[in-house]
Amino acid sequence: MKKTLARKILEKHIVSGEWGTRNEIGIQIDQTLTQDATGTLAYLEFESLGLDRMKTELSVSYVDHNLLQTDFKNADDHRFLQTVAQRYGIYFSPPGNGVSHQVHMERFGIPGKTLLGSDSHTSTGGGLGMIAIGVGGLDVAMAMAGEPFYLQVPKIFGVKLTGMLPPWVSGKDVILEMLRRHTVKGGIGKIIEYFGPGVKYLSATDRATIANMGAELGATTTVFPSDERTREFMLCQGRGDQWVYLEADEDPNYDELDEIDLSKLEPLIACPTSPDNVKRVSDVEGIPVAQVIIGSSVNSSFRDLMIVCKALEGKRAHPDVSLEINPGSRQVIENIIKINGAITLTHGGARIHQSGCLGCIGMGQAPATGTVSLRTFPRNFPGRSGTENDQIYLCSPETAVASAIFGKITDPRRLGKYPEVVEPERFEFNEDLIIRPLPIAERKKVGIIRGPNIVPFPILGLLPDEYEGEILLKVEDNITTDHIMPGGNDVLPLRSNIPAISEHVYERVDKTFFKRCREKGGIIIGGENYGQGSSREHAALAPRYLGVMIKIAKSFARIHRSNLINFGIVPLLFCDPSDYQCLKQGDRLRFPELRKSIEEGKDEIAALCGMREVRLKLKVTERERRCILEGGYLNLVKKGWLRTKT
Repeated sequence: MKKTLARKILEKHIVSGEWGTRNEIGIQIDQTLTQDATGTLAYLEFESLGLDRMKTELSVSYVDHNLLQTDFKNADDHRFLQTVAQRYGIYFSPPGNGVSHQVHMERFGIPGKTLLGSDSHTSTGGGLGMIAIGVGGLDVAMAMAGEPFYLQVPKIFGVKLTGMLPPWVSGKDVILEMLRRHTVKGGIGKIIEYFGPGVKYLSATDRATIANMGAELGATTTVFPSDERTREFMLCQGRGDQWVYLEADEDPNYDELDEIDLSKLEPLIACPTSPDNVKRVSDVEGIPVAQVIIGSSVNSSFRDLMIVCKALEGKRAHPDVSLEINPGSRQVIENIIKINGAITLTHGGARIHQSGCLGCIGMGQAPATGTVSLRTFPRNFPGRSGTENDQIYLCSPETAVASAIFGKITDPRRLGKYPEVVEPERFEFNEDLIIRPLPIAERKKVGIIRGPNIVPFPILGLLPDEYEGEILLKVEDNITTDHIMPGGNDVLPLRSNIPAISEHVYERVDKTFFKRCREKGGIIIGGENYGQGSSREHAALAPRYLGVMIKIAKSFARIHRSNLINFGIVPLLFCDPSDYQCLKQGDRLRFPELRKSIEEGKDEIAALCGMREVRLKLKVTERERRCILEGGYLNLVKKGWLRTKT
């Protein structure tokens, strides 16, 4: 059988299970990454396993989200993360060094390797030919402990690229076209694999942009072949010896196919308030703009920012626009400084911020009330920017800089001749800024520094024999983890303090939720694609801490579903979709034989709403059943169940 590239890489890493539709496989993880918004909890989880070192080939701890130090919390967490890294043999990338995905691509990514990251945009690594998957922090902690990562065999969605991008169109427009066609649910249960003659015209960083936002399609991950363009990038990074050639077999068996003629694409833009609300820029031209931000976890490479520099030469940002630059890494900004690009940016009115996520996660850069903000970010979920009723548009650096210059949404083709960006044969970089692991003999001498915001991981009990609870909240389709657990400067610093962060659960939807949930626990009901978006496991753990044991939805987003199971929450699906309409907030549901039904391997669970029976589906593997019964993945591993079964 002729195989896809994704299948080839995955099969080389399978340690349990076999490739086949609906099978669960366990794969060996070569590398892990964490970022500080999720990493503090991930390392608390790792510590609770009692191991003395991580067991991957390489693990890296990045500080790129919680960069504002308005009080002690973030600074304390950074010291905790650094000392944990020194204690357990993990690389540490300090604040200001760059966004995890950009830096990992520059310094650590290797074609054909598996990468697990506690950030949904870990899929960026697919631009280098990696199988790079975003997950919750507990899955990363387990991978560092040497456990396999388990996933259902995904469908492989092949996207054939032909032609060559026209001027003023770039990789961002390719992924926006995918979102226009397939929506935020189009990639669920799939790996998206790009192939075809058009691939060779996309740079490694254009591919990284497309792979990054595959997360917005709901995809498990995205992968590109590793070819001459990949080799060029790695040579520029001084890592040419780590490059390997990788591609799919000729005419492999894809489960689904699509084709994009790159030459026919034009500048696109995602309008509020979803990444799949995509229109042609030319159709929305003229809307006044107050803020433009270029960079963060996507479109923050040397090429992306140099396009902005070139477009700004001899021009300046419109006086009504705040033009802001978030470089992806120190390497990027240092190389731009070297060729005087920073002078062009500052002279053109741009504000250059430190390398990090910043406004993408709501950590500063909130737009003014009632104004439009254009961003090259991957997400524009409502309120994520930190401003209620925000108007966030997502676009390419080309569209962003054109709009900044004219003060309104503008088709970048109005800027005239497309500038040429020539990347250096070798980038300047300072590897000493990433703190390397200590020799093994010195690690045990390291004392882990814990500030008052570092709270031990909560103890989670077993699944009870029966369960009864009130429906505390009923929500619609495409609820995001931002709805469940908001980001921003008020909440992000509490990521290592579950009791404190739990006070913010669902506050954007219902400010009474925390009080009601703390008093009586209960059940949450959702629509389609419940829990899409960020990998934040706090959206599962905090409700569990408050007593939520069951969530019922029409369908769950992949990472959130895994996080629910990891913390012992039962993810149930409606057998009859009409039951979603019938059940309402305030109803009580009773599950008389909950534990027995799950122990016996039943696929249907009965619940009683008064005298009426509601039939619900439980679609889980045997391993996931054990996780639920034991009250979560940590409890299961501590009992030794997984190590004796794999």
